[in-house]
Amino acid sequence: MAHLLTKSKYIRGLQCLRALYYDVHHAKWAYYPPETLAKFRQGRDFEKTFKDTFPNGIDISARLHSRMASYPTLTAELLSQPGEVVLFEAGFIYNDVLVLADVVHKQPDGSVIIYEVKNSDHVSDTFRNDVSVQHYVISHALPNIIPTDLFCSKLKLTNFFLLFHDEQGQFQREDLMEFAKSMEESIEKKVALFKETILLPTAPAVEQSSHCDEPYACPYKRSCKWKG
Repeated sequence: MAHLLTKSKYIRGLQCLRALYYDVHHAKWAYYPPETLAKFRQGRDFEKTFKDTFPNGIDISARLHSRMASYPTLTAELLSQPGEVVLFEAGFIYNDVLVLADVVHKQPDGSVIIYEVKNSDHVSDTFRNDVSVQHYVISHALPNIIPTDLFCSKLKLTNFFLLFHDEQGQFQREDLMEFAKSMEESIEKKVALFKETILLPTAPAVEQSSHCDEPYACPYKRSCKWKG
């Protein structure tokens, strides 16, 4: 299934439309300093620690690797199976936006709990935006996954938890379902803007400012030629 945006590109677009354009058309220009790459590795390690609490989980990324277009199809096949199913890196697509969910836990009655895992001791606005765009895609994609001719419960998203840790390193969670629902209209508008942006013939003019370092240092800062 083709897509124009991903969760990470949506978050990039919230920070800067020019960076979003680079992310799609000039990704090789991105530069991440060693300390940032180390944080990425730490984040993956923390995520794995939580995933290990689901010993029967199926890792879709281990099966499909970089074949992103196939993630939603395999996800739908696995979620259509009766009984409990736990998936890692499950793929969903809606309105040309592809998201991969860290942990998807389907209950026997068809209710679905999703966990987004962050190696942090607090819940930031960026994390809330992350969960919100996932909710936007998944809440629309789930009802269409199971064909009506299958004798199986329809899928329904019931909880969307952000999983983080306290100062002692213990797992904590915050349910962001209601917050994510409140963001849907805003997300719809931003998705439309972001899709228009990446289809432009050239990168949009965005003056360099404080947004270049907030909430993250832009990986294209060294390649960005726009000074205003």
